[in-house]
Amino acid sequence: MKILDIYIIKKFLGTFFYAITLLIVIVIIFDISENLDKFIKNQAPLHAIIFDYYLNFIPYFINLFIYLFTFISVIFFTSKMAYNTEIIAILSSGISFWRFLRPYLISSVLLAVFSFYLGNFLIPRTNHVRLIFKDTYMKKLTKDNTRNIHVQIEPGVFVYVQHFYSKSKSGRKFSLEKFKNKKLVYKLMGDKIMWDKENKKWKIKNWFSRKLDTATNRMVLTKGKEMDTVLKLKPEDLYEVKENYEEMNFWELNEYIKKEKEKGSLSYKKYEIEKYKRIAGPVAIIILTFIGVALSARKVRGGIGMHLGAGLGLAFSYILFMQMSTVFSTQGNLPPSIGAWIPNIIYAGIGIYLLRKAPK
Repeated sequence: MKILDIYIIKKFLGTFFYAITLLIVIVIIFDISENLDKFIKNQAPLHAIIFDYYLNFIPYFINLFIYLFTFISVIFFTSKMAYNTEIIAILSSGISFWRFLRPYLISSVLLAVFSFYLGNFLIPRTNHVRLIFKDTYMKKLTKDNTRNIHVQIEPGVFVYVQHFYSKSKSGRKFSLEKFKNKKLVYKLMGDKIMWDKENKKWKIKNWFSRKLDTATNRMVLTKGKEMDTVLKLKPEDLYEVKENYEEMNFWELNEYIKKEKEKGSLSYKKYEIEKYKRIAGPVAIIILTFIGVALSARKVRGGIGMHLGAGLGLAFSYILFMQMSTVFSTQGNLPPSIGAWIPNIIYAGIGIYLLRKAPK
């Protein structure tokens, strides 16, 4: 690398880490002031507050705003270089504009790899500890479904539980129905269902079943006091844990999506959009970096303020667009892969246009 590359990389990464560090300190101060009463009320230990919550909060927060602060950092130091006529001097010395972009590419790729590692491997580990603390001392993340829980555990097989208790892993008024060619062929009902943690089985109390006899085309009734059975059903399927996908790494997320699709469940959409966002987010860092360079490489009369204003407008419009496409994917018919990548495709087009118009 040339001296110019090292100079720009230092400015890029230095500005980014300085800005994100300042913001993290400010956010932590505001978060402490907001949650101090909860910490005191629930008697949260000081060691747990520092190491279980705030130390694990930092990687999550960095990755949440990494592309926004990458963009702001590029706009800030590149505008300053343009205002001080450094870019004019660089291009006048015979260095092409495309060669000038090389250190920006190197820096953005480093940050993209860093973001991919954070989002897919480090943060799921830190989130596990952080969310346990949050569930214990701040707000309950585990929410029991109140009544009438319906779950499809595999194609044509449906489970109903009138009420399920997450703490005891037990429910009441259970039924299981199997359909073949839209015809009911088996039904199992029980007064109570309990999860046997040691044997990974379900126990059903006071049960009776009806099974279709294909030879006579009649239902055969059977009943009993207790039954042990294996179902493609986990206790977690019967109650909601908020933000539980945040504890899954890339491979666990893929495995969960695969299992949900095999069961015929539609809840996989929320997890699939999360998977694609974890890939699209790092790519957005590279795209927004080049948009930032194209916007701020020209010296304008308004100075840094003009560039920052335009840059912030684009950055926040990107975030808004990402949220809108996420909603359309989870609540509508837009495929999650397309929903996560639409903002990147559109802003990549904007970036190419701005780079072609940038001063050479």
